Amino acid sequence: MNTAELAERVASEHDLGKGQAKALVEAVLSAIVEAAKSGEEVSLSGFGRFKVSERPARQGRNPATGETIEIAASKKLAFTPAKPVRDALNPPAKK
Repeated sequence: MNTAELAERVASEHDLGKGQAKALVEAVLSAIVEAAKSGEEVSLSGFGRFKVSERPARQGRNPATGETIEIAASKKLAFTPAKPVRDALNPPAKK
């Protein structure tokens, strides 16, 4: 599913125009990115948590030449699903 498909689903479920729904979806995603940029954790009850983690600088290898290279430090946005999402993805085995 991409942004347009998500917006279309929101539009159909909430009686909105596609343009309105797309603007709404993009605003939510933008708010998550802005919060992450400032180092905030975004917690959506019943869905999950977005958290920024630091990745330190490290050495790696160029696979083509085998040469050692320096990989710069970076930030990573990680998502941890809430229990209802985990349960939906991994339903308990039936006995």
